[in-house]
Amino acid sequence: MTDDELKALVASLAVAQVKTEEQLARTDAQLAKTDAQLSKTDVQLSKTAAKIDKLAQMYGGMGNNQGRVAEEFYFNSLKHKPTLNGIRFDYIDKNVTRSKGKIEEEYDLLLVNGADVFVIEVKYHVHPDDIVRLVGRKAENFKKLFPEYAHYRHHLGIATFAINDEVKQQALSQGVTVLQRRGKVFETVSMT
Repeated sequence: MTDDELKALVASLAVAQVKTEEQLARTDAQLAKTDAQLSKTDVQLSKTAAKIDKLAQMYGGMGNNQGRVAEEFYFNSLKHKPTLNGIRFDYIDKNVTRSKGKIEEEYDLLLVNGADVFVIEVKYHVHPDDIVRLVGRKAENFKKLFPEYAHYRHHLGIATFAINDEVKQQALSQGVTVLQRRGKVFETVSMT
């Protein structure tokens, strides 16, 4: 390689280096711009997530409030007239929680007399899974958690403001009494 060729090569490398540095500067500027946009997007996503969390809390709160309204309605109604399916009860308890070992359950309403115990689950709107849970797990756990009622006749009920006909039939076919609001009072529907 001649001296002139070497000088030309070094000159072309210097030009290439300048171009590379200019490209790197443009890339760095673009990355900085992208970072700024991502930062703005992160802030927007964070604000959106906060709004979604707030809506979820509000919606969950509404559901809980509706459930409390239903529980209060049925508790007060049954307290005033403690009779279901022709059976008069001596007392009513609400939100009864009991645990034993690894089992813990809450029962919305319990009505008791000397021979019968009525376990009532209160739902603002009943879903099929509510019936399955009541007849299955909750009824079985009641026997384990409340052995003092072993010799009582056990009755199950679902009290609600809204239930579709199919779910109502599912409940009735499994021996679950359905309590529905009708105006300012409620009516009891059972297979008996």
